[in-house]
Amino acid sequence: MNYKFTSKSVEDTLELAQNIESEKFPGMVICLNGELGSGKTVFVKGFANALGIQDNITSPTFTIVKEYLNGEAPLYHMDVYKLDENQEFGVEDYFNKDGVCILEWAELIEDRLPEERLDILFKIVDENTRVLVFKPHGLQYEELCDAVL
Repeated sequence: MNYKFTSKSVEDTLELAQNIESEKFPGMVICLNGELGSGKTVFVKGFANALGIQDNITSPTFTIVKEYLNGEAPLYHMDVYKLDENQEFGVEDYFNKDGVCILEWAELIEDRLPEERLDILFKIVDENTRVLVFKPHGLQYEELCDAVL
């Protein structure tokens, strides 16, 4: 079952991410997809802020992974857009840690993703409006969507 959320502003996206963070659990994997400028990194900023992470959150396009270990739980922020399909960087190792993994452009490595995860597709409607389509994979993620959306 898919869930939908319409964000009419950056603030709506930040608030949604903060609400999802309130339902976090160890080993959580959130996969973000959508075109450039659709709000993926904004979502990560809201989630990180709710974790108490004060760092400036930017997309790790060239580093692939940024680790934020100074919040109430570790956050592993990944951007696999520039990743060569045969390039290894140990993504699977991050899925087995106690923190939260959020991947931008996750569809590019779909064959490496865990079976249980939350996929979020960001669709641009206009300058301010985004439709976010949530597809939970697994009971924990379904319960998360039911609680937040």
